[in-house]
Amino acid sequence: MGELAQIAGWIASDAGRQGVAERVYRLGIAAARQAGDATLAAQIAGCLAYQWSNNGRESEGVALAEAALAEAGPAAPPRARALFWDRVAWARTMTGDAQGAMRALGEAESALARHRDEDEPAWLYWVDEGELQIMAARVHTELRRPLRAVPLLTEVLARYDTTHTREHALYLSWLAVAYADANEPEQAAAVARRMLSMSANLGSHRTSRRGRAVLAALHPFRDVPEVADVLEAART
Repeated sequence: MGELAQIAGWIASDAGRQGVAERVYRLGIAAARQAGDATLAAQIAGCLAYQWSNNGRESEGVALAEAALAEAGPAAPPRARALFWDRVAWARTMTGDAQGAMRALGEAESALARHRDEDEPAWLYWVDEGELQIMAARVHTELRRPLRAVPLLTEVLARYDTTHTREHALYLSWLAVAYADANEPEQAAAVARRMLSMSANLGSHRTSRRGRAVLAALHPFRDVPEVADVLEAART
């Protein structure tokens, strides 16, 4: 029940149905707690914290992300703790707490380094060094640190499976913004064009919002021909 609620909540959130997602997440948290699965309860609570952080409830997102980490406890599998620390890093980032975000990223790396072949939930299969690298890149982008973000994102995208279209488009969106912050409008425009083309038919609320963020980042460079072309194409 808990795992199904986490998946259903994530789908609802990605579709922009935040109220539905929150209700489903809360049901999942309750089910996981009833089953005595603190790690799963923390995972679902972390998903809700992530949603709050991205939708104007940043302080609540921090509080819930940290509560989820505490609920999981030090006995949680290392990859789970790495994931929960990553959620704290993102929540801190969205409040502008750069120091707190960097500290959380460091804790995530330390937790992952302790991973061996523990008995752990199957849903942790995707948590690896690459995922932590992606989060670090996103954090640096949001904190306007493009010199750190661009190399990380470039490395991630070079090895990323392009059949995962939604995720690929999202990572391109952060790279485009990072290039814009680095005062590289031509590069930003080239990446933005790829991102917008890739996400045009995805039907994802999140990729649509990231597309708007990319266009906003390009707007100060609207007199650059390559940027002007992207902005014009987005209007038509």
